[in-house]
Amino acid sequence: MSVHRFLSFVFILLIASAIPITAETCQPEFPFKNGWLGSDAAYSIPLNDGRSVWIFGDTLYGDKRIVVENEPRMVRNAIGISTCKGGKWDIEYVMRKNSSGQLIDFFQAKSPYWYWALDGFVKGEQLWVTLLCLRSVPNSGSFTLGFATCGTDLARVTGLEQDPQKWEVKIYPLVSDGVHAYPSATAVVDGDFVYIFALYEKGSRPMVLSRIPLSGLDKDPKASMQYLAKDGTWRAGFEPAKARHVMDKGNTEMTVRYHQGRKQWLAVMNDPQLETGNILLRTAPKLTGPWSDGQVIYTIPEMQKSHPSWDKDNFCYAGKEHPELREGNTILITYACNTRAVKKLETMPHIYFPKVVRLELPK
Repeated sequence: MSVHRFLSFVFILLIASAIPITAETCQPEFPFKNGWLGSDAAYSIPLNDGRSVWIFGDTLYGDKRIVVENEPRMVRNAIGISTCKGGKWDIEYVMRKNSSGQLIDFFQAKSPYWYWALDGFVKGEQLWVTLLCLRSVPNSGSFTLGFATCGTDLARVTGLEQDPQKWEVKIYPLVSDGVHAYPSATAVVDGDFVYIFALYEKGSRPMVLSRIPLSGLDKDPKASMQYLAKDGTWRAGFEPAKARHVMDKGNTEMTVRYHQGRKQWLAVMNDPQLETGNILLRTAPKLTGPWSDGQVIYTIPEMQKSHPSWDKDNFCYAGKEHPELREGNTILITYACNTRAVKKLETMPHIYFPKVVRLELPK
């Protein structure tokens, strides 16, 4: 093959994959190390310097997993910093420490509330992360169901060139409790706006769409917020009862990312009926839709009775894509599995950490 034809072939692959073709494409792993013993969520946000920030939910830590009276030893959120050099993957976990050296949530809410940190995006040298507020539900003995949502905030993280322990976090209020839809499920920058999807916790539990101009983030994100109304116009504020349902039957966690080769937006999410164990792919020409109903691209083996890891108490969720790790016509997704019998976390090290799958995109 001539050099010219070879370069043309590489260029075609570049367009098809929507990421740079490089020998440095990696396969992530999430080993237990440095006191990190598992977590869920696992959104990834590429930084401008080639690193990626991984956002983790409830994070187990210590020299071994410990559950006391149905409560695991954990922090409510943590992060990881990954690199991919020469095809070698590495990740360093970061759990914030207070002045006494005790581990605390990386993103801290005022007691008695806590944050699940979810998706994020980069604006210049700033990292922004969506924060879903949670509160305990009284008289609930279930670790997985003993909570309720109570609003959404946005975190601005600066000083990214420093040790992550020194990163500065400023939190901006976004949506207060009571509206039953909290923009946080996935965030993506397109043009001059960041678009944030929210699960509307009523009816069929559809997804609604909000946006904030990038120019308004540092001032007052809440004051600049808009939502997509039922008539297709953007209106000031956030009123989910008057918002267009851009997806029927949504999810609290998902990713929406653009695929340049397909000229489409790709949404990856668990089937809202978690018991199916299916991860769905939805596509749309625009963020506002129309979105396809959802095609099954993966069935989680741990949810199948024939699989060695199946357990009657287990459930799997948190399906999402990581576009910086696309390769050719494949995408890389993660998901997590948990257990309703919380004590089992101590003896089931094969669950409760991000599971990694590379999939061929459907034609």
